[in-house]
Amino acid sequence: MKSTFDDRYRELLGAVEARRKHLPIRLVTTAFGSLVISLLLDSAWIWGWAAVYALAQSAEGVLFRPSGLAKWRAPARWRMAAICYILFIQATIGAAVALPLWMADSRYGPAIAVYLLAGAGLNLIVISGGSRLAFLVSTTPYSACSLLVIFADPGLPNTLRPLALVVAAGLVFNCYFTWRMSARALQKEQAAAAQAEAATAAKSAFVAMVSHELRTPITAMLAGAAALEREAADPQGRANAALILEAGAMMRTLLDDLLDLAKLEAGRMTAEAIAYDQRALVCQAVRFWSVEAGKKGLKLRLEGAARLPRWVEGDPTRLRQILNNLFSNAIKFTETGSVTLTLSTQDGQVRCQVRDTGPGLDDDQMARLFTPFDQSDASIARTHGGTGLGLAISRQLARLMGGDLVASSTPGSGASFLLSLPLRPAAAPAVEAEAEPAAAPPPARARLRILVVDDHAINRRALGLILSPLEAELVEAETGADALEALAGQPFDLVLMDLNMPGLDGREATRRLRARGGLNQSVPVVAVTASAAERELGDCLAAGMNGHVVKPIDAQQLYAVMEAVLAPAAADGQGAAAA
Repeated sequence: MKSTFDDRYRELLGAVEARRKHLPIRLVTTAFGSLVISLLLDSAWIWGWAAVYALAQSAEGVLFRPSGLAKWRAPARWRMAAICYILFIQATIGAAVALPLWMADSRYGPAIAVYLLAGAGLNLIVISGGSRLAFLVSTTPYSACSLLVIFADPGLPNTLRPLALVVAAGLVFNCYFTWRMSARALQKEQAAAAQAEAATAAKSAFVAMVSHELRTPITAMLAGAAALEREAADPQGRANAALILEAGAMMRTLLDDLLDLAKLEAGRMTAEAIAYDQRALVCQAVRFWSVEAGKKGLKLRLEGAARLPRWVEGDPTRLRQILNNLFSNAIKFTETGSVTLTLSTQDGQVRCQVRDTGPGLDDDQMARLFTPFDQSDASIARTHGGTGLGLAISRQLARLMGGDLVASSTPGSGASFLLSLPLRPAAAPAVEAEAEPAAAPPPARARLRILVVDDHAINRRALGLILSPLEAELVEAETGADALEALAGQPFDLVLMDLNMPGLDGREATRRLRARGGLNQSVPVVAVTASAAERELGDCLAAGMNGHVVKPIDAQQLYAVMEAVLAPAAADGQGAAAA
């Protein structure tokens, strides 16, 4: 494909950046070479040339800084011409020293001149990259000098001059074709890298899209199973519903892992930096997993918690996620004995070590331990399930937070996972909130009128099943426009608003509701979203929403959010009535 002006200009800027990074090497080489020449040839003039060359190179480094190039206000063609002119002058200064060296009254002079010209050619092949223009402009003075020394040397017999010219021209063309092959290899490497990045981005986008779509049926499965378990009259029916709930929860966990991996690979995962109670978080994780450990007859021990600082700054959600993965794996693969979490601080880091008494891992298993989608043994997936993402995600999350996760094991002696995170002490809140009990359905009140807005009928039915214990009056709307029409005609106590709908999405519908005034202007609106990204949740609040729940929807989470947004509305209503 024929390159455009923009392509040539971009390649030229790439060569300029390579030259700028290579500047210290050129200056050091010039100083060392000048010292050698002055000693071998006893020539003081070389220092004058070195000073001029170093000054010109330093000036180029200043002119070619990204901030300096950004200030060039001339048209792109003039900027390209100016860059080429500077490169030509620099090369002319560099090549000019070869002629006096060739003519020097010493046997070392011609040899040094040949080394200088050959070295300059190799250097230009490397730093010119894929820019043909940069290479030709920079090598022209050196090529001309190579031919000039043949004519300027009075000691060269006339009969040998044609042969010398042929040899010199051959070297010049060889240099060019070497650059051409190097440039083609570089272009192929860049194309392969771009293709790999595009493939990774496409894969991440596909995983995110599929995961988003899977949240709809999973929400329906969980809601339907919960309703069946709640309403089943016989133990077998409740057991069957519980089995569906357990399978749905497992699917949700796998889905969350896939989304986390896609975000990490795409560089869209971020870590929070908030104050949290480190001891309470660890103790809660141990209490949660002690039930699972007890079912297998294992002891789950916690050591060193009292030595940890209580309030620290970091990301409690990601720390809890890593600990859950480590406990899950340790309990899963340990049949007898114990799992121990040991906590300590060292060198400004908090260290969480999870050790088990399981079968351990051999060298081959250790080598593949943190590879996504790679179980250390094919039978593991058949026996225990899972995708092999937990440890890979945990290590990437640890590194995202400035720490690391490493493993050690000896076959037959269990495995040990050491999580290290930066220790950043934080001040305790002025008033520590008491632990809240598990959320239950909102207390009985006047029958609620709830508008459920979602373009998927399955999601609307699933929300209906989740809300059925409240005996609320539900009204459904399929689009944002339908929702605004319903809100204009009758009062509601709450709106559950899907975000991604064709036409008018949930955020814009909420903005229009808040802006138009009148009926339902201040009704609580809860976003129903497939993403828990901070930016998206911030956009929801900015649009006028009052809270959010994440798909697949958990009933307890929805009840808690409803209670949080309905309580202020009820208080406002009581205040208005009293007034």
